[in-house]
Amino acid sequence: MPKVALINPNSNPDTTLRMVALARTAVPGLLIKGHTATRSPRMIVTAHHLKAAAAEVEEIGARLTGIDGVIVSAYGDPGADALASRLTVPVTGLAKASFVAAARHGRFGVATTTPDLAAAIDARAAALGHGDRFVGTFVAGDADPLALMSDPDRLVATLARAVRMAMDAGAQAVCIGGGPLAGLGRMIGEGVPLIDPVTAAAIDMQAQIDARPH
Repeated sequence: MPKVALINPNSNPDTTLRMVALARTAVPGLLIKGHTATRSPRMIVTAHHLKAAAAEVEEIGARLTGIDGVIVSAYGDPGADALASRLTVPVTGLAKASFVAAARHGRFGVATTTPDLAAAIDARAAALGHGDRFVGTFVAGDADPLALMSDPDRLVATLARAVRMAMDAGAQAVCIGGGPLAGLGRMIGEGVPLIDPVTAAAIDMQAQIDARPH
């Protein structure tokens, strides 16, 4: 069974465990092991956090041995491109994988709860060549992202409003934009495909591993 490292750039082991469980459920054919950053905040909520997290992601990735692939499990993919350039195994990130999955449905957007990451997410979409199909990143209200995480009902309701904002902008699919938000899409009953980032990354990783010459 292929061995995949899931690196959580957020320094929250509970989030790592939840994301690993989601990835294993999505793709039972992968042996997925979680690795949690220690220097980042428990939840990355600013562009500075995202940029700073890249260095530790690269350090964790450089220490890995006996693996067949790496998932960088934070939206914005900090350190993913650098790892991909130095490792000989496939590397994917939540944003990269979910953008590809969403683009199959047509125009798409991102719903998130971290307003200070919106510009970074928009830039990632542009850098990956999705400008013609990407309608933007949407955040509903101005609630503190960390406070929302401690109030599940309010979190889901706020995320659902952001999904509707993306739909109003013409999105035919909406990415749930955040590793800690993974799994919440199934709690939002909207009329377009909602792309779970961890599920998309696990499926992308399986496809990349399967495509490699044996």
